[in-house]
Amino acid sequence: MADITHTFVETRGFTTHVAQCGKGPPLLLLHGWPEFWATWEPMFDRLGDRYRLVAPDFRGFGESGNPSPGRTDQAGADVLADDIAALMGKLGLAQAGFVGHDVGAFAMQRLALNHPDRVAGLFFFNCPTHGVGARFREPRQINEIWYQTFHQMPFAPALVGASRDSCRAYFSHFLKHWAYDKTAFDGVLERWVDNFMRPGNLQGGFNWYVSQNAGRLAVMAGTAPRPPKIGQPARILWGRHDPVLRCDWIDVVGEYFENVETGIAEDAGHFVHYETPDPAAAEIDRFFRRIGYRNAA
Repeated sequence: MADITHTFVETRGFTTHVAQCGKGPPLLLLHGWPEFWATWEPMFDRLGDRYRLVAPDFRGFGESGNPSPGRTDQAGADVLADDIAALMGKLGLAQAGFVGHDVGAFAMQRLALNHPDRVAGLFFFNCPTHGVGARFREPRQINEIWYQTFHQMPFAPALVGASRDSCRAYFSHFLKHWAYDKTAFDGVLERWVDNFMRPGNLQGGFNWYVSQNAGRLAVMAGTAPRPPKIGQPARILWGRHDPVLRCDWIDVVGEYFENVETGIAEDAGHFVHYETPDPAAAEIDRFFRRIGYRNAA
């Protein structure tokens, strides 16, 4: 197992928890929902001998604090991107490579646009873009996105967190349903329950959906402004069997990145990095070697 250190850094009015391991050029690993820093442990074990791996918990997730502990719409992609840029400053990182998916994928896109000098390269596992548009509300997708509305309800944390059993049932559903390998998280399920039963963590995660709702609806309605193309080199590896972020949405990514390489992970669903860690780690290393990031450090 990797030798992981845990630090707590004051950033933008709250404390960010950071898990780190390894030496070499820095890679920031940005988690999604329903996740926290521990989702990157398989990458720590496989890449820590070549990179300095930095896995923060977003505000309101994991062991990080939250400047708005209640229900808030101040936890969207631009806010999280600014949080990560501030964290890099506190860690003395002028620039880094980025790896992420889900919530992290949204934040990485905004980081590349809002803080371009911070970003050496972007590796995405499954990467929804503005170009998905109305496909989020296609008939086949309606039953997959119900939770995004439920998470905005003020009573949602109380229902999910009513007991440890209810919390376990809720997160077990997503960790199994979204994965192609239905057993991928079996050994760590209780850690996930421990994490989301921490005071404030349910609302902290749900605040992402509160914050993104207006933009999500605008994208589906076709009224959201089109973002500029991202210029930094990017790689997208999309799980073939992801039911919520569908792999066929990869067809539009070329409209949003100037320099992007795409591919499909045939044996994975939503959690490519956790379901198929060996090929995932190999692809991360290959990409950052290809763009000269590892060699230049």
